[in-house]
Amino acid sequence: MSQGKIMVVDDDQNICELLRLYIEKEGFEVVIANDGRKALELFEAQNPDLILLDIMLPELDGWQVCREIRKTSQCPIIMLTAKGEVFDKVLGLELGADDYVVKPFEAKEVVARIKAVLRRMGKTGSDAVKEVHYDKLSINLTNYELKVNGKVVDTPPKEMELIYHLASNPNRVFTRDQLLDEVWGFDYYGDSRTVDVHVKRLREKLEGVSDQWSLKTVWGVGYKFEVKNE
Repeated sequence: MSQGKIMVVDDDQNICELLRLYIEKEGFEVVIANDGRKALELFEAQNPDLILLDIMLPELDGWQVCREIRKTSQCPIIMLTAKGEVFDKVLGLELGADDYVVKPFEAKEVVARIKAVLRRMGKTGSDAVKEVHYDKLSINLTNYELKVNGKVVDTPPKEMELIYHLASNPNRVFTRDQLLDEVWGFDYYGDSRTVDVHVKRLREKLEGVSDQWSLKTVWGVGYKFEVKNE
């Protein structure tokens, strides 16, 4: 029985075949695309459980592919990149990537990352509705819907996951590293700016909505979703 379907998107056929060998050995089915347009076609046709997506691709690059997929799907995406700059990692996270593997990599490491991301995505049971409510605030992670004063507020996936994680643990202080690990699910190379960026954007949406709760900075530590009388 297949463990799931993995789509590998890379224009280097040697890398594709190496990854196919290791991934199939672990019981997964593998489909391969060698350019960005083919990746989008295959994604629609094959409905994979996870995508390994190279950034430097013919036709459409990995950023564009990621952006298009995120318009309709929360399918996990692990970016494959030879670039190590912080800017690229921040951009990938902003677009909704779930993890990174920097080339050159060990195929075993990629397989381990695939399993970790799939485990994370499935750990909360697909039938359970993931929703929390506070005064004038509703956070529904099942539908990725944030409501403020009864109105839906357009919120990117990672912002939704971050506010849900904080609001599900009221008054608990999280360090930036904890949030990177528990929301993004991987070691973000010691760079925590992406957490600050996401919190800032959430604050713009939530500031002054209610005096019963607030998104607080705990100076020198991190952040918490503070609730009165909790």
